[in-house]
Amino acid sequence: MTYQIKDIVSEQQIAYFSMEIGFRNDIPTYSGGLGVLAGDTIKSAADLNLPMVAVTLIYHKGYFKQSLDADGRQTELPEEWNPADHMTLMPQKARLTIEGREVVVQAWVYYVTNPITKWSVPIVLLDTDVSENAPQDREITHHLYGGDDRYRLKQEMVLGIGGFRMLKALGFMIKKYHMNEGHASLLTIELLLRHRRDIEAVWDERETWDVEAVKELCVFTTHTPVEAGHDKFPYDLVKAVLGEAVPFDVLKELGGPDKLNLTRLAMNLSNYINGVAKKHGEVSKLLFPGYKIQAITNGVHTFTWTCESMAKLYDKYLPGWANEPELFVRIGKAPDAEIWAAHMEAKKKLIDHVNKTTNVGMEYDTLTIGFARRATAYKRANLLFYDTERLKKIGKGKLQIIYAGKAHPRDNDGKRNIEDIVARAKELKAAIKIVYLENYNMDLALKMVSGVDVWLNTPMRPREASGTSGMKAAHNGVMNFSVLDGWWIEGHIEGYTGWAIGPEPTESTLVASTDALDAQDLYKKLAREVMETYYNNRPVWIRMMQNAISKNAKYFNSHRMMRRYVTEAYIR
Repeated sequence: MTYQIKDIVSEQQIAYFSMEIGFRNDIPTYSGGLGVLAGDTIKSAADLNLPMVAVTLIYHKGYFKQSLDADGRQTELPEEWNPADHMTLMPQKARLTIEGREVVVQAWVYYVTNPITKWSVPIVLLDTDVSENAPQDREITHHLYGGDDRYRLKQEMVLGIGGFRMLKALGFMIKKYHMNEGHASLLTIELLLRHRRDIEAVWDERETWDVEAVKELCVFTTHTPVEAGHDKFPYDLVKAVLGEAVPFDVLKELGGPDKLNLTRLAMNLSNYINGVAKKHGEVSKLLFPGYKIQAITNGVHTFTWTCESMAKLYDKYLPGWANEPELFVRIGKAPDAEIWAAHMEAKKKLIDHVNKTTNVGMEYDTLTIGFARRATAYKRANLLFYDTERLKKIGKGKLQIIYAGKAHPRDNDGKRNIEDIVARAKELKAAIKIVYLENYNMDLALKMVSGVDVWLNTPMRPREASGTSGMKAAHNGVMNFSVLDGWWIEGHIEGYTGWAIGPEPTESTLVASTDALDAQDLYKKLAREVMETYYNNRPVWIRMMQNAISKNAKYFNSHRMMRRYVTEAYIR
């Protein structure tokens, strides 16, 4: 069936704005967790027949293609692709003013469709690379998270203001605007202007900005648990790029007196605000006191993040699991031998891929730990090497480790982190096989979360807002071994769904991680519990795999997440 916009706009929609959306591996419009979460959100909306439309940018050159040399030094290459191979170019155009110039925006549309119900959710991808625009404006939608603050502000204008106007041009009737992070919050400027015009039409030039009317239309989700991670722009830059459509005294009241803080702008103009895990909601309240901040813990799209061998197992014993993840509670129906066989099939695929691409010679029966996420300092990917001699003593001949993840081009600490891991891999190669796989993407992620035996996560508390990779692992019966932060505080039952690293969270939310203490706990549990169970108590290991599925996958999925957004944020 070929969908048309006209087939979808017959009822009011939820408009979901996100700077990045990862919905297919071969469409590089994402960098990592935020974008893949947005893609999972849209897939669940399609599965649940929700009236939703998503808005993002097209990114002709992607985020980047990562190349690593023998010493782990990262090189960023453009990831060229052709939107016309995957989606439809719409005839409608939107226009906005950037730096005093008119910028024309066109839109590509991709439909995420449930194959059974045929319900479709369109993704509108905004594109300024059109002939009418000046050369510098054609480049606005080339790179995800590229350039300087001026480039970022231009992109966020296209997303928020251009996206708002494009939805109008396409004929959508919007019930709620959901801003996934502050990148899209400039859409509130359009809402303020339009509601002011409505008031003037009725009340004879009344000088009022109807903030409450705008708030009723807006939902805001924050993902960043540290103040430095929120986009802020000096007002002289804002004036030069955005202009003063809304008087600066009004804008400063809503977005901050010193700089335009897009998170504060979104919070001041949204009637529902949420963090993405219970602990993250608490941290956000401390960062932004005075706001009512709820918490809806993230989830992942069950069908997308279940590997082929586990899907076959679920089809056999839990028919309907893909659209009813709550059926995972009945995984005890599946025999232990079949669960283990399904896992080993996924593990062999991963190990074969690793050996083919790196020639490191990993083995099927060796305990395999996976760690893959954005390479940045606070995620502490190299915590495992805090004491290499102790790690060597614990893991010699009994442990192999697979890493992956990109560092942002300007994140020098993240790049050094990759180089350090590669150096430690060389240092330990006689005792422990360790690889760092380049160009982490959605396809490699599925191989890793399903093919390793244990998923490792070592962020500095409380900087993990939620984390979703561990949820993907749980969908494949892979246990988490993680610092108690983000979602794992809610999903962890010690020795039952996995293992914790470091102390339990305290009443003081902002107590930070300590490398030494966390590393010592990591080594102790790795030797005494993780490795001991894997090698000497396979029945208990398989029971823990079942627990990860029945407790974690059952709950930490995007179907449950979206039902909560509907009832708490969209229709209330």
